[in-house]
Amino acid sequence: MSKKQHLFKKKSGWSLDERDPKFIESLMPLLGFLYQYYFQVKTSGWENISPKEKVLFVGSHNGGLAAPDMTMMMYDWFRRFGVEQPIYGLMHPKVWQVSLPMAQLAAKAGAIAAHPKMAYTALREASLLVYPGGAEDVFRPHYLRNKIYFAGRKGFIKLALRANVPIVPVISWGAHDTLIVLADFYKIVQQLHEWGMPWLLGIDPEVFPIYLGLPWGLAIGPLPNIPLPVPIYTQVCPPIVFERYGTEAASDRHYVNECYELVVNQMQQELDSLVQRTAKLNTR
Repeated sequence: MSKKQHLFKKKSGWSLDERDPKFIESLMPLLGFLYQYYFQVKTSGWENISPKEKVLFVGSHNGGLAAPDMTMMMYDWFRRFGVEQPIYGLMHPKVWQVSLPMAQLAAKAGAIAAHPKMAYTALREASLLVYPGGAEDVFRPHYLRNKIYFAGRKGFIKLALRANVPIVPVISWGAHDTLIVLADFYKIVQQLHEWGMPWLLGIDPEVFPIYLGLPWGLAIGPLPNIPLPVPIYTQVCPPIVFERYGTEAASDRHYVNECYELVVNQMQQELDSLVQRTAKLNTR
């Protein structure tokens, strides 16, 4: 590998310049087919935001590594505001470790490494999409499908406070049925690892689920999956504006906890409402 190639790989995910509107435009027909026919997405609430105002979109996602509700959210932005209107999304740094080619393609669509430095940089330029629950959220068991689950992670609150931007919750329902997660055996497998069993690919995951889905049928571990064609419902909620902003507010642990509980509770109420509306639509 040449020195230039090595430097390129090292930098992938750590620059906003990798985003390529022409590449995104080339994906729009496929994404549009998935949006309209495969997932039959129903979305509401885009009137709550302006593309010219920088906000921190905060979502709770489903469906394993495919995370179709996240992809459909990005497509919704592009089709409404155009591919030239930038938005970035945080992606776990481990993706660059496991599959650099896939990560580089995601970077061309606006993905950046999930690191505070990159998050602040992105918010100075445009809006940013984050999913604080990470792997524990996207692989949460099916019985938790109606629960907002961030695993206690509050970094996104500190980010919003320091960057002085409102939080716009994005909730989704339906994508949990594109992959049926039965349980998470991470604690058991972690114990086996401590006894000498190596991790798959040499990388310590955050979850170790057992699930039903394509193409494996019954699968164990955070493997890539093909989402089932299940309708997805998404709601872009009104912005949440906090009383205080700035470094001092972000350093106040009690205030950060208050803001975190406010966001989680409000998102849970919105999700409960979305589930009820969806149930009524499906019974007609």
